[in-house]
Amino acid sequence: MEKPNIVVIGGGTGLSVLLRGLKTFPVNISAIVTVADDGGSSGRLRKELDIPPPGDVRNVLVALAEVEPMIEQMFQHRFENGNGLTGHSLGNLLLAGMTSITGDFAKGISELSTVLNVKGNVFPASNQSIELHAEMTDGTIISGESNIPNSGKRIRRVYLSPETVQPLPESLDAIREADVIVFGPGSLYTSVIPNLLVPGIAEAVEEAGARKVYICNGMTQAGETDYFTVADHIEAIQEHTGRSLIETVLVSNTEIPPDILANYKEESAYPVTFDEARVKQLGCRVVQDAFMHYRDHLFRHDAVKVSQSLLAQM
Repeated sequence: MEKPNIVVIGGGTGLSVLLRGLKTFPVNISAIVTVADDGGSSGRLRKELDIPPPGDVRNVLVALAEVEPMIEQMFQHRFENGNGLTGHSLGNLLLAGMTSITGDFAKGISELSTVLNVKGNVFPASNQSIELHAEMTDGTIISGESNIPNSGKRIRRVYLSPETVQPLPESLDAIREADVIVFGPGSLYTSVIPNLLVPGIAEAVEEAGARKVYICNGMTQAGETDYFTVADHIEAIQEHTGRSLIETVLVSNTEIPPDILANYKEESAYPVTFDEARVKQLGCRVVQDAFMHYRDHLFRHDAVKVSQSLLAQM
């Protein structure tokens, strides 16, 4: 029996957490990763070298790598001093170096994937540097992924520049050949939706014969999804793509201890309300389970349990 093809679309910590679990199962993985980051080491390299930001890609490569722990630690090492080096992670510098050597960001990722013995394919959503902008409900425009959640305003929509941005052909091929396409988990407006705004991606997803699953966040995110319900997340994706891409939604019903809720409240983050009737009105099937657990002082998705549920969608 052939291994199923799973395409995971997103960015940030949530994507890496899921991929660490997914790679332990007999599946072919393709990760399509957002390249709109403009903060920290990634933002500096992007600005200085005019390359897509490597940060999210670096984390995905590490999540899918099958190497000794020391190699992983080295790849994630962040310099704390040194003129020009402070704040940079070694993995980001290696990705920048490979891009310079090969003359192509996606090619550089491919070469590093071989070095790291990566289980699966890692594709940037686009092979060029793109910028994320948000139009807020008061009409103001905020530019830069890192600035959007800190604006203190509510997002009406996000969009990309330049308008000439192109999808990576390999990403489109992976989507067409997928058995399951997964969105999230991750920041809705700055990790998930930006991938779907790259021309050709949403169209390819809509046309694909794959099962399409959205892993809904368990907690709201201050400055992005304040007071959002599960249906609000789905509607935001529909409104930005003009398409009903989601067939199944994974919703966690894990009970959250009061002390953890109190910690998140300090960050203005609250449990995402599950409005089942509205979700079903949007044409989505719901799968509920205890998909989240408390780990490393954070409330995270249980990657193994989520992976098992995704495989059950086949």
